[in-house]
Amino acid sequence: MNDSYRVLIKEKIADSGVELLSERFHVDLGVDWEDAELEQRIADYDAILIRSATKLTAELIEKGSRLKVIGRAGVGVDNVDVPAATKRGIIVANAPEANTIAAAEHTMALLLALCRNIPQAHGSLVSGKWERSKFGGMEVYEKTLGILGFGRIGTLVAERAKSFGMHVVAFDPFVSGERYRELGVEKAETSDDVYAGADIITLHLPKTPDTAGWLNDEAFAKMRDGVRIINVARGELIDHEALQRALESGKVAGAALDVFPEEPITEHPLFGMEGVIVTPHLGASTAEAQDRAGVITAEQVVAALEGGIVTNAVNIPRLSPEDMEQLGPLMPLCTKLGKLAMALGEASSVDRIQVRYEGRLADFDTRLLTIAVLYGVLQGHTEEPVNFVNAHTLAEERGIVVAEQKEPETTDFNELVCVELVSNRGSSAVAGTGFGPRQVPHLVSVYGQSFNMEMADHFVFFRYRDQPGMIGRVGEAFGRHGVNIHSAAVGAEEGADEAVMAITTDAPVPHEVIDEIAGSADFHEGRAVSLA
Repeated sequence: MNDSYRVLIKEKIADSGVELLSERFHVDLGVDWEDAELEQRIADYDAILIRSATKLTAELIEKGSRLKVIGRAGVGVDNVDVPAATKRGIIVANAPEANTIAAAEHTMALLLALCRNIPQAHGSLVSGKWERSKFGGMEVYEKTLGILGFGRIGTLVAERAKSFGMHVVAFDPFVSGERYRELGVEKAETSDDVYAGADIITLHLPKTPDTAGWLNDEAFAKMRDGVRIINVARGELIDHEALQRALESGKVAGAALDVFPEEPITEHPLFGMEGVIVTPHLGASTAEAQDRAGVITAEQVVAALEGGIVTNAVNIPRLSPEDMEQLGPLMPLCTKLGKLAMALGEASSVDRIQVRYEGRLADFDTRLLTIAVLYGVLQGHTEEPVNFVNAHTLAEERGIVVAEQKEPETTDFNELVCVELVSNRGSSAVAGTGFGPRQVPHLVSVYGQSFNMEMADHFVFFRYRDQPGMIGRVGEAFGRHGVNIHSAAVGAEEGADEAVMAITTDAPVPHEVIDEIAGSADFHEGRAVSLA
């Protein structure tokens, strides 16, 4: 036992997790502590384990002068000020895989209950009615299940649905085609392809600004008549007013909902509608999932205190002073390049990510930089939260090949990072470097054209026929719409017919402005990208 490390278990976890920690460290149970007592005593501990009830604010973290790791026994870390912990060099680790089986099983439970009208039949019978003919159901055998979001939970649902003899089609642009083939699942190129063929649709998408209201009036209109909808992921994924309209019209025959945009919730127009089943966010509520979360988090704390690999860290892992000095300043550049390459691609899936390091970077272990690229590529595109530790694993699970290439020589810069994403529709490539003693990230290549401009939160890119007057047309249109240009650069290779214009702005540019310019004569494409 290493008595020099003290661990506080602030909320109840599995006994096996407590035993694991007690075998190695001095452990105190503070389950009954009031907030004031925690505030007074947190400075005595090297690690703390919590669930969702304890709020670790920046002020409280600052008082934890000995803290080296915060363990969150669950998926979310909303109750932890992660930036404050990161600034202090404290590892924050959670248990993102703890509830995957529970969520997949709850999805299947709702699927069967929805198709066989089990809750309605139960309610009828216990109220004294025998309405056998009223609650005839639908077999799932040989029906098509459409899965939107093919991460860990989505793949577990697919495996279970196939055991029922269901045909499974899934859409997830960030899973390789090989992964679909391995699981025997049909790959949909778009969500519209899922709508066209599915008898039942289940959602397993991440919650992002792009996925909010994913199922809306337009989506429901594209579905088969009599489709059934299941959501055990995030309440914000469905426009519930649109779902109500689809249920009332008969377009949607039934819906099973475990999550809602605002929780807790006890009243809603959908509640009580015929064909609707609701549960109070039970996706992760199994004894096994809760115990698993405690054990996994305890293992993460052990790894952090004993110098092991903290596989579920949600913030930047600790780097040696030497690596931090050389590679740390370039990690934001690599993340932005990954985001940018993904945003500029037109892929329905990513098969390969090629990262090339040129110049002095060829002499370093660049795996951390590659992880930063993966973090940028996958961020907001996976059901699971992505961090610098799990990014590589998430890519592997999706069948994405990640390759590094090193070139000791570079023509124009001391170091250069080139990121290329290869997909079923071609590839997208970007490159960047760091400028000055602080290695300020600069973008130096997009669409094969070279220029030099500082990275920003908001970019706009235009591809157009290289001829006089094009810059003025863009500036005039932006001015007319009240869009302020922060900086601009043009790349045009000698003798090439096409040029690329890169623009940075202080705020996102409305899509209608981009569409207006891109749709005019001699413009080939316009794309707005936010890296914020």
